[in-house]
Amino acid sequence: MPSDILLADCHTHLDQYPSAEMTKILERASDSGVVFAVCAGTTLQSTQDCIDLADQHEPLFAGVGIHPMEARDPVTDEIYAELERMGKSSSKVVCISEVGLDYLPASPDHAVQDQVFRAHIRLARSLKLPVIFHSRESHPDVFKVLREENAGEVGGAMHYFQGDEATAREAIDCGFYISLARPLTRLPELQEVAKIIPLDNMVLETDAAPQPFKKYRTNWTEPRHVQSVAETLAEIKGISVEEVAEVTTRNLARLLRLERFIEAV
Repeated sequence: MPSDILLADCHTHLDQYPSAEMTKILERASDSGVVFAVCAGTTLQSTQDCIDLADQHEPLFAGVGIHPMEARDPVTDEIYAELERMGKSSSKVVCISEVGLDYLPASPDHAVQDQVFRAHIRLARSLKLPVIFHSRESHPDVFKVLREENAGEVGGAMHYFQGDEATAREAIDCGFYISLARPLTRLPELQEVAKIIPLDNMVLETDAAPQPFKKYRTNWTEPRHVQSVAETLAEIKGISVEEVAEVTTRNLARLLRLERFIEAV
C-alpha cells in the first residue's frame, strides 16, 4: 500500500499488549498506512491505561468506558464522577468506548448492563463525545437505549459490525457509523451487506488485542491489519483502496474531531 494512503483504526485494545511491544506495533501500523488508532477502555483501570498510552504515543487516542462484560455492578455517583474525571483529563480522550449490551449466557445481569450503558451515554452527551458501542445478541435493546437516551446527539459507531442490512440501516438511522473489522475479509454474508451500505456510513477497525491462542505471534491482530479490511472493502465495492481509505478515515476523523490531526500528517 502506498505510504500516502491514510488509514485509521476506530477500535483497539492496545493497552492489553506489553508496553515493550508498543513501538514496533506502531511502526508496523505506520508502514501499513495507519495514522491513528483508538484504544478503548473496558474497566476503570483499563480506561486509565488507555489514556496513559495515548498520552505517551502521538498516533494513539483513548476511549472511556466499562465493557458490558465487565458491567457487574451499577454505575454509582462515585464511579460516574471518576469516569467523568478521566474523560476530562486529557485531550487524547476522543470517545466513550467500549460500552453497550452483551447478552451471551455468561454475560452480567441485563438490567445492570442497561443502567451502565445509559450512564455512559449520559456522560457522552455531557462531554460531547461520540459513543463507540458493543452489541452482541442484543441489537433491539441497544437501539432502544440509544434512541431513549438521545445518543444520536453525539453519534458514534457500531463496533465490530457483523449484522445484516436491516441492523446496519437501523444503526445509521440512530446516527451511527458502521465499523467494519477483519470478519469482513472472510464472511460472505457480511460482504453482501458492505456492498449495499454506502461508504459514507462506514469506518474501519481491527479490535486489536493479544491473541495467545494463535500459534504464531505474527498472526495476532494489530492496527496494521486495518489495511486488509480496506483492501477487501475496495474489492467488494469495485473502487480503489485509495477511495476507501480517504472516505473512511475522513469519516472517523470528523466523528472524533481529529481533522486537524489528519491534516498535519
